[in-house]
Amino acid sequence: MFYRVGSAALKPNLDNILALCNALGNPQNHFKSIHIAGTNGKGSSSHMLASILRENGYKTGLYTSPHLKDFRERIRINGKMIPKKEVTQFIQRHKSILETIQPSFFEMTVALAFEYFRDNGIEYAIIETGLGGRLDSTNIIHPILTLITNIGWDHMDLLGNTLEKIAFEKAGIIKKGIPIIISEFQDSVAEVFIKKAHLENAPILFASQLWEIQNWHHHQGFQKMDLRDLRSETTYSLYLDLPGKYQLKNIKAIFTAIEELKKAGLSLNHTQSIKALRYIKRNTGLRGRWDLLSRKPLIICDTAHNLDGIREIVEQIHQTPFEQLHFVFGTVRDKDLDSLLPLLPSHAQYYFCKADIPRALEAKILYEKALTYGLKGEYYASVKEAFEEAKKQASLNDLIFIGGSTFVVAEIIP
Repeated sequence: MFYRVGSAALKPNLDNILALCNALGNPQNHFKSIHIAGTNGKGSSSHMLASILRENGYKTGLYTSPHLKDFRERIRINGKMIPKKEVTQFIQRHKSILETIQPSFFEMTVALAFEYFRDNGIEYAIIETGLGGRLDSTNIIHPILTLITNIGWDHMDLLGNTLEKIAFEKAGIIKKGIPIIISEFQDSVAEVFIKKAHLENAPILFASQLWEIQNWHHHQGFQKMDLRDLRSETTYSLYLDLPGKYQLKNIKAIFTAIEELKKAGLSLNHTQSIKALRYIKRNTGLRGRWDLLSRKPLIICDTAHNLDGIREIVEQIHQTPFEQLHFVFGTVRDKDLDSLLPLLPSHAQYYFCKADIPRALEAKILYEKALTYGLKGEYYASVKEAFEEAKKQASLNDLIFIGGSTFVVAEIIP
């Protein structure tokens, strides 16, 4: 509900989730887990690792948020969504507990995932934080590995108004003695993670310092690259079925995680792991990451919605061949438009829209604000109407891009 209505849906501590999981017999203690946080990239990284573990023969749970089309996307075992009856029976079975504790929507969902994973005998769970880390409802697990992707500007009203404060909240998932992987070494926040890791006696690795990407190019909807280990000079040739170029930052952390998981006793075959990266979407159901919907015209959507995410998307748009750019764009009310709008391409035709959620920004307000930054277009009553108009206006060699909000993408993705 946080994603729909904002901060009013959040609880400021872990009391409820601890009480709820205790009442359920602490299901989170019955399987091994990997905990992932970060501003951008945590969803993609979670799905990559889930694909790798599944391809190596492990029964793998995956918990992520938010969902695009169906609530059940959040909870999967070996890529299959939790059945509807499992959701309804959980509510029926624990109605009195839920009424007593009164957990938030997110707390209830986390407990549901943990119980479902336990009752179905999974071996490993990939658990993605919802927001921050320190006070996130998922932060009651005792993982065998933690991973933090990047730190950027998002949810400053809740996590803090500096990158250091945001990093402090994310670093809250670092546990005593548990290895922590940081995807990117960022000068502005690295010391926050180093201090926390030392405090917890947790081995810390910055993946961006360990690997190098060589010979990168797109190939028929895949990214093809060589990943070189700067320590051993071993090189792996990879096909990645997530074509967003920003995944190059995530892949270094994933291979660092493979090494750490092997040290923890997992049997991970490199051939199977490399195969898993070619079939992430098939193995996990991931959608909405530089997602190709059509080739003529080229139609792409992406759920990137904060400053760093939008910056990465715009860079890849500039690297994509097309004649005219049609940009279907909507966002939520709490975004800093004065920072975000200047990042958008000035040469595009815009179709401003409002997703069908309470937290979304009115399309007319977005349109008027965008005009002050030289972004030209029209506003529409719905995402569907904006998308349909973009398709009418686009020629076969044009690019239609849909983004700005997870909820905008959710309304048009098949």
